[in-house]
Order: sequence, then structure tokens, then C-alpha cells
Amino acid sequence: MENKHYIALELDKVLELLAAKTTCPASAARARELIPYSDWRDVSRAVRQTAQLNTLSVRFGTPGLGGIHDCSAAVRRAAVGGRLSIPELLSVCRVLRTIRAVRDWRRQAEEPTDADGLFDALTPNRALEEEIDRCILNDEELQDTASPELASIRRRIRKAQLSIREKLDSIIKSPQYAQVLQEAIVTIRDGRFVVPVKAERKGELRGLVHDTSGSGATVFVEPMAVVDANNEIRVLQGEEREEVDRILLELSGRVGEMAELIQESFSALVELDLLFAKSRLADAMHASVPEIRQDRVLRLNKARHPLIPRDKVVPVDISLGDSFDTLVITGPNTGGKTVALKTLGLLTLMAACGMLLPCGDGSCVPVFDRVLADIGDEQSIEQSLSTFSAHITNIISILEWAGPRSLVLTDELGAGTDPVEGAALAVSILEALRQKGALVAATTHYAEIKMYALTTPGVENGSCEFNVETLSPTYRLLIGVPGRSNAFAISQRLGLPEEIIGRAKELVSSENTRFEDVVSDLERTRQELEKEQQAAASRRQQMDALKKEMDEERQRLYAQLDKEAQQAREQAQTMVERVKSQTDLLLNELEELKKQQDKEEFSKKFAELRAGYKGRMEHLRDLADPVAQRRGEAYVLPRKLKSGDTVLLTGLNLEGTVLSGPDSSGCYMVQAGILKSKVKEEELRLVDTKDRKVTVNGRRRTTTESKVDREARTEIDIRGMDTIDGIATVDRFLDQAALMGMGTVTIIHGKGTGALRTAIQNHLRKAKGVKSFRPGMYGEGEAGVTVVELK
Repeated sequence: MENKHYIALELDKVLELLAAKTTCPASAARARELIPYSDWRDVSRAVRQTAQLNTLSVRFGTPGLGGIHDCSAAVRRAAVGGRLSIPELLSVCRVLRTIRAVRDWRRQAEEPTDADGLFDALTPNRALEEEIDRCILNDEELQDTASPELASIRRRIRKAQLSIREKLDSIIKSPQYAQVLQEAIVTIRDGRFVVPVKAERKGELRGLVHDTSGSGATVFVEPMAVVDANNEIRVLQGEEREEVDRILLELSGRVGEMAELIQESFSALVELDLLFAKSRLADAMHASVPEIRQDRVLRLNKARHPLIPRDKVVPVDISLGDSFDTLVITGPNTGGKTVALKTLGLLTLMAACGMLLPCGDGSCVPVFDRVLADIGDEQSIEQSLSTFSAHITNIISILEWAGPRSLVLTDELGAGTDPVEGAALAVSILEALRQKGALVAATTHYAEIKMYALTTPGVENGSCEFNVETLSPTYRLLIGVPGRSNAFAISQRLGLPEEIIGRAKELVSSENTRFEDVVSDLERTRQELEKEQQAAASRRQQMDALKKEMDEERQRLYAQLDKEAQQAREQAQTMVERVKSQTDLLLNELEELKKQQDKEEFSKKFAELRAGYKGRMEHLRDLADPVAQRRGEAYVLPRKLKSGDTVLLTGLNLEGTVLSGPDSSGCYMVQAGILKSKVKEEELRLVDTKDRKVTVNGRRRTTTESKVDREARTEIDIRGMDTIDGIATVDRFLDQAALMGMGTVTIIHGKGTGALRTAIQNHLRKAKGVKSFRPGMYGEGEAGVTVVELK
């Protein structure tokens, strides 16, 4: 009975697709015989097994399972002492090789899987595998090395054959027999070497006649000279057959010793091949892993019917069992109602078979005892059943089997009879199925059933969207919206006369007309809301992208500010340290001078001078941080800022435009490039856009000059560069220093081997802008630097 419903939902076709993904006949047959599980634990484990092996297959590829055949019958015969043929032994060898390969493949990953029981059931026997492979040459012959005795027998056979050929060659090449032989060749008849002799001259060559040609003109004669040798070959061939039988019986005995393990391993291989086939089918369908629910909530997101080509199928969203247990799907013919119904049932059965589903993430499926379907026209002439009768017969069977853990799917419920009676009967059937606790999805055209869904708690309308303008369905399933048949609209678009359509509308009852008008208004409102929702989502995406871009720009500017501030501090600190070293040298010289003076007044004056110097040096250190100096700068706006003013943001060292402000907290909204931000008034400086000057405490300073001052450097460090890069860097540095009007600059090249210093100083001798240069003095870096005086 259940198989009939599975066929109605086309599960058999999906299983045929699964069988095509297997690699051996036994697993293909197993795929076609799959029956959906009805226990939640079984379904959950089966889906996990498929998902886990799919993950491993993505990482390590699928192991080779092709070329194996069911060798169970041969193994059982070997277990009771039977002798296996060469092809049967080769089949066993291939199974053993596959068992070992699959076990080795599984060892690549350490994480456990639900299929590990199948992998553990695989018992390889490499010794037997290699012994069979060593002994058998092909499907018909053993290797000479299968045993020493076999090698000896075949060696003697080849020796005897060679002796016979030599004797026969001497006969066919002899002038004495040239006129006797039909052809100068050696051939074999009944396993014995013979020569073709003309029938009328057969008495001229003594020997045994073994055969005659079809025309009777030729007889095949075994010369008496080779009879004994041919007899010897016959004896040796008998010994060869006996030795081959002995070897095959010995190999068969070894197979029989592990017959049970081989059979268990082969059964596990078949199940694993089926799981890998499910994984390959999932990849082909772009499937995802559904959640297997213990409750009755069924939700399929972007579900696709697996038998419709991916480039033609329209994904649908289907839900059932959460806030409603019955779904009534309405809409025009060819609008996709039946496809949606089949997709719902088929994907539920696929999950129960342990397959992944062609749907989006977040989908969930419960486990049912039975999935019952009344889909399609089962009219039968032989049984005298009409379409309506066939449907009712199915419904009767479904009502007998339906229960709390059943999913019931009915197509065109109540169709095929009087519309009034059919609609009433359909509502009654739905109520009966709900009383049994089943989840129900049904398609219909009846307005009475749509109204029943609107007014009954737990029953929900659904519709397949139809575009009246293009006279084509969109195949989208809309939950919560009743559908229209659109018969009048379609007829009008196709050119049916207006008077006929008008008369038809008059014949429709006023209640039905009002209901259809309400449905039409609902559909129009839904489409407008959907368009607005899509537009809002698009705007939200644009705003999110803009906000992300602004955040990234803000972070970049802050990072750049911190970098420039750190560089400024380091440069200022270097300048202070250089001045300190020079003054320390001067003070040391003064100390030496002091030692030569005995006057008390001179000593006192020198001590005061030294104390004052230390205080000035500490003050110089505090001023060495240009960033801190800028932050602490006192500033008063010359006037109140207004919208459109150009200002300098001191925190970011960027120019911007005032958009609005001040607000209640005294902040202005300022735009700098794409960055909009609230800035406090004390962090803004008014920029005179006419001459590009910033007003600071009643004085104006050119912003470009400030930038140049901040970028000015009095020294350059070229340590670690080669001579070519060092000279090029020094040239750029000297040009920049000349443009800024500097008189003296310092080049730090380090001591090292002296090669870089020599190259730089040789270059300076030829430089036009250089007035003079000298090595650094004590405290300046000595031989590690060169001090350059510019013209």
C-alpha cells in the first residue's frame, strides 16, 4: 500500500537516480529497494552518516569502489569445500583489494562518524589478496610461478613443442615433400601438431590422419616422426590440468576459511557504497543537511523538486505543522500547485531515506509513520472507475491509515463531481483528517475551501502566484494568501468577447464575487508591500555598505594620524638628543676651562649657567612633541561657525565643511570627504578659503606652509641601502631640503665597511647644490654621519 503512495510522489525515480550514482550492481539494487525509516533515531543517524561522509569526501575524495561484484555465492561454495574458478577467485581478490583501500581511506581522518561501524566491519586479508594476484595471470590462465610443479610441467611442454616444430619444419621445407603438401605450414588439430597434405597424395607421407578440409582436397596428417612427442605433450597437459585444479582448490580453501568475514565485509561495502552514492547525489543536487525534528514542524526553504532541471525549477518555501496543521493551496491550472505538493512529500521521504535535500539552509523535516498521497488521475476503464471514484477510493484508504504521525497530501480534493457537493465533501474530508491528527496539504479550486481555511484556526491558505499580464505562472508558493483561478482575466487576455465574460460574471453568485474581489485586493496589496519591502531591503543594503565604507575610512584616518604623530615625536626627539649631545660637549669644554680658573666669581657664574641650561633642556624636551603642542594650542574662533564654512579638524588634520550645528552639546556636524562626524567646537579651526589661511588667535597662517613645516626633515637615514639606492635617496633628500631653504642637513650612513660612506661623499663632491661637507663630530655620530652645508 505504501509503495503506491511512494510511486505517486515519484520516490522510485529519485531512487533510480541514487542507483545510478552507485559503483556496483549490489549497491544499485540496494538503492532501488530503499524504504523510508519511520523512527526518529534511525532517520537522524542515516542523515548524519550521509552528511559526515560527504564532508570526508570533500576533503579526501571518494574511495574507489568500482569493479566489485557480489561474490557471496562463490564464497559460500568455497566454505563447504568447493573449487572456485579463476574468474570467481579474481572477483574475491577485487573485493579484498577494495576492502583494504576503503579501510586505508578512512584512516585519513581521525574524527569519528556514525558510519564507523561499517568501516570497522571491513576485514582485509592482504596475504590472501596478494597470493591470488600472484597465482592468476588473467581470467583464463594461472601464472607459471603459481607453483614449482606447474612451472616444471609447462617448461617440459614448451620443450616438446619446440622439438615437434623443428621436425615438422624440416618436413615442410624438404624438396621431397614439396609436391605432397597442400601448404608449407604447421597447424594443430585435436591438440596435436599436423601438416596439410593433398588428399590424392596422402600415402606419400607416413602418419596419422586427424582431419579433412571441408572440400575434401586436404587431409591433416600427423607424421610418424612426431607421434611420440605429441603423445608426451598430451600427458604433460593432463598433469598441467591436475596441478591447476590443485592450486585452485588450495586458493579456494583459503577463501573458505574466511568466508564469513568476506561476506560481512562485502555487505558493509555495499552499505558504504550506498552512502557514498547519497553523497554524490547530494553534490549533484546542491543539497543541504536538514534538521530532523522530533515534533511535527516541517519547514522547507527554497526547496527544489529534484526531478526538474536546476535551470528550470523555481524554488518554493513551504511550512506546515507550526502554527497550522492543514495547508490549502489554490491557484490556476499549471500554476505549480501539484509540483509544490509533490516537492513537500518527496523531500520528506528523501530525508526519511537518509538523503540530503535540495533546499536552503535552515530547513527542517519531522519523521512520519506514513506519507499518504492522492495525486494524479487514476481513472481505470477495466475497473469502471471514474476520476472521482478513483480519488474517493484513495481517500477511503488514506482515512483508514492516517494518524497523528501521518502526512497526507491530496491533489484537487473534491474534484470530478458537482462543485457544490464536491466542495462540501472536501471540507468534510479535511475535518476528518484533522480529527485523526494528521498533517494535511491539499490543492483545490473551490472558493468554499478557501473560506474554510480563512475562518478555521489551524488551517492556512496558500497560493501559487500567477502573472495575469503575461498569462504565465511564477511558480512561487505564497503561504497565508488565498489564490484566484483567474479564469475571467485569462479569458479576457486571450480574446474572449467582453459580453460573454460580462454575462459569466453576472451568473456568478454575489457572495463568490465579493470573496474573489477581496482575494484580488489582498493579492494586489501583498504585491505592493512585497515591492516596498524589496526596495527597503535594497536601501538598507546600500546604507550598510556606506556605513562600512565610512567606518573603514575613519579607521584608516585614525591609523594615519597615529603614524604621523609617532613619526613627528621621533623626529623631534632626535633633534633634541642631537642638541643635547652638542651642548654636553660644550659644557665639558667649559668644565675643562673652569679647572684652569682659580677665581671664585668665575666658578659661581659657571654653576648658575649650567643650572639654567638643564632647565632649558627639560623645557625643550616638553616642546619636542609637536602633536601635544598642537593639542594644547589655545584657540578662539573669530566668529560663530555656520553651515558651509570650511574648517580644519585638528584631531584628524583634515579640512571639512560644516553641515549643521551647534547642537545641544556644542558639537557641529562636519563632512570631510565621505566621512561625516560630530566634532566639538574646540577641535575646529576656521579656514579662510580666499587665501587658504587658518585664523589662530587673531593671526593667520598659511595651511600649505604648515604642511611643509611638518614634513621638513634635517636628516636622512640610509643605513642598509646599497650604493645606488642610497645615492638616489640622498639626491631626493637634498632637492627637498634646498626647496625648503635649509642650510645644513645630516646624512646617516653608518660606519660598517665604509663603502656607503665613500660612495656618498664622492657623489657629494660632484653635486651642484652642495657647498661643503664634513664627517660628524663627537656627539653627532662621528664617522657614521656626513654633515652637508647647502648653497
